[in-house]
Amino acid sequence: MFNVTKKSMEWGDETLTLETGKIARQADGTVIATLGETSVMANVTFAKEPKPGQDFFPLTVHYQEKYYAAGKVPGGFFKREARPTEKETLTARLIDRPIRPLFVPGFKNEVLVMCTVLSHDLVNDPDIVAMIAASAALTISGAPFMGPIAGARVGYVDGEYVLNPDVEDMHKLRENPEQRLDLVVAGTRDAVMMVESEAYELTEAEMLGAVNFAHEQIKPVVDLIVSLAEECAKEPFDFTPPDYSALYDAVKAAGEEKMRAAYAITDKQERVAAVSAAKDEIKAALSEEQLEDANLGSALKKLESSVLRGDVVKNGRRIDGRRTDEVRPIVCETGLLPRTHGSALFTRGETQGLVVTTLGTGDDEQMIDALNGTYKSNFLLHYNFPPYSVGEVGRVGSPGRREIGHGKLAWRALQAVLPPATDFPYTIRVVSEITESNGSSSMASVCGGSLSMMDAGVPLKSAVAGVAMGLVLEDDGSYAILTDILGDEDHLGDMDFKVAGTENGITSLQMDIKVAGITPEIMEKALAQAKDGRMHILGEMNKALAGAGAFSVHAPRIETMQIPTDKIREVIGSGGKVIREIVEVSGAKVDINDEGVIKIASPNGDAIQKAYDMIYAIVAEPEEGAIYKGTVVKIVDFGAFVNFFGKRDGLVHVSQIENRRLNHPSDVLKEGQEVWVKLLGFDDRGKVRLSMKVVDQETGKEVEKEDAAE
Repeated sequence: MFNVTKKSMEWGDETLTLETGKIARQADGTVIATLGETSVMANVTFAKEPKPGQDFFPLTVHYQEKYYAAGKVPGGFFKREARPTEKETLTARLIDRPIRPLFVPGFKNEVLVMCTVLSHDLVNDPDIVAMIAASAALTISGAPFMGPIAGARVGYVDGEYVLNPDVEDMHKLRENPEQRLDLVVAGTRDAVMMVESEAYELTEAEMLGAVNFAHEQIKPVVDLIVSLAEECAKEPFDFTPPDYSALYDAVKAAGEEKMRAAYAITDKQERVAAVSAAKDEIKAALSEEQLEDANLGSALKKLESSVLRGDVVKNGRRIDGRRTDEVRPIVCETGLLPRTHGSALFTRGETQGLVVTTLGTGDDEQMIDALNGTYKSNFLLHYNFPPYSVGEVGRVGSPGRREIGHGKLAWRALQAVLPPATDFPYTIRVVSEITESNGSSSMASVCGGSLSMMDAGVPLKSAVAGVAMGLVLEDDGSYAILTDILGDEDHLGDMDFKVAGTENGITSLQMDIKVAGITPEIMEKALAQAKDGRMHILGEMNKALAGAGAFSVHAPRIETMQIPTDKIREVIGSGGKVIREIVEVSGAKVDINDEGVIKIASPNGDAIQKAYDMIYAIVAEPEEGAIYKGTVVKIVDFGAFVNFFGKRDGLVHVSQIENRRLNHPSDVLKEGQEVWVKLLGFDDRGKVRLSMKVVDQETGKEVEKEDAAE
């Protein structure tokens, strides 16, 4: 009934297995990849005909984490998986980016790739397994896919690269100083196609070494996929790339000069209008048959590409007249918004981000329900890209994959320089509003985010800047590396290479390649050129930081205190009664965790001190020999009980009230009276022994021994 094909290999410390032929046999390609005990099923289907008039490649990648894979029930009110989590969205992008350029040019049939996590051992991250499964499923599906690719994760500990480190090792890297890198690389056997990383000020050489290490590790996985395909791949889909050379010649003849003139305009809006006008003139010169050709859009794009690329490589001349290594003019401003905790406006050419920082308390931390457990995050970065930023009209809805991906890239770049939570116990939310865009708004978010947090008084280790690099690689091997690319250079070029970091090293690297010909030499040169660009941007940012750093009067002040874990119950009280009383009486917000760390927050310092004193009175132990002010709560024949430390009472024996014999304590004391007492110690039963006669009742200071004797 089943025609199962199975291939395995030892990869790192685990066994990697690819299996097909048993499940989901009606899909064009299905592979279940297993690494350790983490299994992901990838299913590929593709339409056998393109939709009429469609001039783009409709590839959709979905990645789904099923909670049953880790033996969990989804949290929340509805106990089933709902909309994609941030991790699922980012992993779908991670898979999409390296496979998209490898479909045969001209293929415009709809393709659906679905990756489902079936089992998770909480050791091997399913994102790498999903990428391998998707590549294998595409390779055996018969689709015109020029793969396979494979992916690997790399860590960096004590100067050594680590293949596919455990999930736990990569969790909250900021709190694990031994781990300096979380790098994902995808590529074919011959070339790297995609890089995504979170780093802790690594040098360019260390990053390049990690990429090269990963590429070597994925080669045997590519070979494993090829061996699987040799036994069970379907017949290649009958697809011949359309020949539109005659149409292209007509388009070129009708409008090359007009297109070249349009791309000579440096202002984006004027250039966009001129390019559109040039296209209209080209169409006006074509026949009805040529206008109805489905490849007209491709021909026009090819003309745009040839105009832009040719000038860059041959003449070193870019659209806006810059040198290949030149960064656009930069203006940085901080403290724009009067009521926010921190704000910055970062403008680089025609790209601009208004970035705002808000400081919150522990109540504002984000709860994340993941397959590997539930945890909290105290650093949030949200990126918004409204239509007006590119002068367009469009639908505004919830954040899409692009917004989530760009926000995460900026998050990775900035979190490496955040202070430890023990030193700065705030929840930090950074929001980047992209108000103008013409190239690398994610890097503008990094620069603006760094400025905004410093304006809010966040003690960052150092400022972080980011720059986007581009590449134009011609068939003859000639190329040009571009610093601070424009939107058109990104769209029509061969590489999008984003590098962010401090003066000391790289904190994030993201790379997407559209051609399979990037050599280590090109990458090395791109990293070196990116470092020069980053240093220039940091210099411009430093000019705006002179007045930054004052803590906003509108931000909450937070004090932390550590209490013994066995005292947590006393601070909270039955049903939360005690902690509610502390909040109501003091006016401060109080948050306590399972480790006994208490955060007290309020814009009012007196409220913080009041809450601190109330908690301290509950958890602290009285010190022998210390003097306290107390209240008489009960008088008995042999002395008086005094409440002197929180809710703690102690006995002042009648002989310790005054330096004279008393008939009864009530001769000098009454209930409710405030007195000064010294803690003499504890008796054999742990009862408190207090003395009044050794303390001056007016000043609260201890009486000299001679005076006490008198």
